[in-house]
Amino acid sequence: MSASAQRITALDFARALAIFGMIIVNYKLAMEADNGGAAWLIAVAGLFEGRAAALFVILAGIGVSLMTSKAYLSCNKDLIRQNRNSLLKRAGFLLLAGAGLLLMGWNADILHYYALFLLVASTMITLSDKKILLLFVGLLVTSQFFLIVFDYSLGWDSRFHVYTDFWTLAGFSRNLLLNGFHPFFPWFCFFLIGMWTGRKHWLGKENRAKLLIYALLGTVFFETVSYLLIKWSYPFLDLASASYLFTTKPMPPTMLYLLSATCLALAVIAISLYIVDICGNFLVVRMLINTGQLSLTHYVGHIIVGLGFLELIRFLENGNLSFSIAYGCGYFILAVLFSYVWRKWMKRGPIESVMRRLS
Repeated sequence: MSASAQRITALDFARALAIFGMIIVNYKLAMEADNGGAAWLIAVAGLFEGRAAALFVILAGIGVSLMTSKAYLSCNKDLIRQNRNSLLKRAGFLLLAGAGLLLMGWNADILHYYALFLLVASTMITLSDKKILLLFVGLLVTSQFFLIVFDYSLGWDSRFHVYTDFWTLAGFSRNLLLNGFHPFFPWFCFFLIGMWTGRKHWLGKENRAKLLIYALLGTVFFETVSYLLIKWSYPFLDLASASYLFTTKPMPPTMLYLLSATCLALAVIAISLYIVDICGNFLVVRMLINTGQLSLTHYVGHIIVGLGFLELIRFLENGNLSFSIAYGCGYFILAVLFSYVWRKWMKRGPIESVMRRLS
């Protein structure tokens, strides 16, 4: 396997891990499973919150960067226009897919946010690496400022499960940009760092070890800073205010959360590169790579099929964490088996094929 092909399959492997994490988080959310499990199980489930989706968006940014690399390097106007049109068509497709899931009652959808990310990214194909980093920093600081001056709870119910005025123009815009599950401010930062990473040589063998070490150290550093700031600011701020400003939980998405989740996602990508390099011929690795290649199909499927089945048997909002995690793991195993069989006969997943044909 060539180095380039190996990097692409490693990204597919990482994408499968992201899908697994999102299934665990989304099933826990849909089943309102806050209890019903041991303390260690609650802690483990909490580790996926905001991290799996962050990895998914960073991988999307890397994918766009690889897709548009020839246009960026050559500055060929025709190629730039083709790439831009392709991104716009994919954004439109994802917007419609996300809208369909929202109309079905899935208010934690990420696809309509993803559509906005692609829409904005289509205007950034020729943007320099330096400007992408500057935009990342600016967006990060602006988003933290918004958390201070904006009422983050506006539109949410008391448990942050339902957005009460989502289907109004003001509510939809606020949710999309400021305080939804994956709002543009600051979630587009993940996409930007993905675009920047995709243009660099961090994914090559010569820099893989550095990427892993720096990313792990960064994760530990930002988590430690969060803990210390919450602890030391307690005499000046109450615990709720300190946690609101310095938490590394995804809601609200603070600057420290963004930086910590970014470092962890890059560490997972580096580990995926090692796994595919060393164990790429193992059956389980190939099956997970196939699963990552069908990530859009599995994202839609885990909602329509997985949650649809529970709703059909009236067992959706059961509140049992142990069951939600077991069900999520079971569904993911079936998704892996489906992917392996499907890829033996087809080049792309069913929904991926439709999107490819349209874009």
